[in-house]
Amino acid sequence: MNDIKKILHELREKKITVDEAYLKLKEKPFEDIGYAKVDLHRKLRQGASEVIYGAGKTPEQIAGIIDVMKNHNQSTILITRLSQESAEKLKSLGCEIDYHADAHAGVYGKIPEPASKNFIVVATGGTSDIPVAEEAALTAEVLGNRVERLYDVGVAGLHRVLSHIDEIMSATVIIAVAGMEGALASVLGGLADCPVIAVPTSVGYGASFGGVSALLAMLNSCASGVSVVNIDNGFGAGYLAGMINSGRS
Repeated sequence: MNDIKKILHELREKKITVDEAYLKLKEKPFEDIGYAKVDLHRKLRQGASEVIYGAGKTPEQIAGIIDVMKNHNQSTILITRLSQESAEKLKSLGCEIDYHADAHAGVYGKIPEPASKNFIVVATGGTSDIPVAEEAALTAEVLGNRVERLYDVGVAGLHRVLSHIDEIMSATVIIAVAGMEGALASVLGGLADCPVIAVPTSVGYGASFGGVSALLAMLNSCASGVSVVNIDNGFGAGYLAGMINSGRS
């Protein structure tokens, strides 16, 4: 139940007064702490609270943003693109985060239990794609989704994909993470009856142009139901997959 519905239910059940409900609804939508304007109504508008993009922020700035979120009852906070060094500094500042090295991300608070039995498959072409895949998987899990990981199932050995056909056919949505020529998304799109979110990665040799080759291949996929996010954008894929999996798309 989102926060607005909770307030309305409390009002209907006379647990709060009309004035109290009005006060809760009109509270300022953001808090200005100088270097950041923390969005406090993100969950009301979009169903998921704000996520902190860690790259380019100092540990002190991240800690300040976390404090604001905590004070407004956000119990689980995801920090993406976070370095190990920054994570250690955050801990020294009193922010007890769980650092996920593969995803280059930190989580403050407890990852919630999945809200349903529906699940997201996160598949990679190779082991080198795992950091982007883990960012996607962790994002989806923080949003309350069940995730099944299928790593190193690229088309250079097609039998590896086919050995997981049950998971592929049972998923609500699939995230296909691949560099090189990015063919994995088309293969999965041709097998599955659910949406496939393609994530091109910057993995590959010189002519891959830092992921541009995979991006263009995925955009030109002949498989139906394939959408594409930006290069290395595991977060965007995990967020979108979570919306689809929870029926909010």
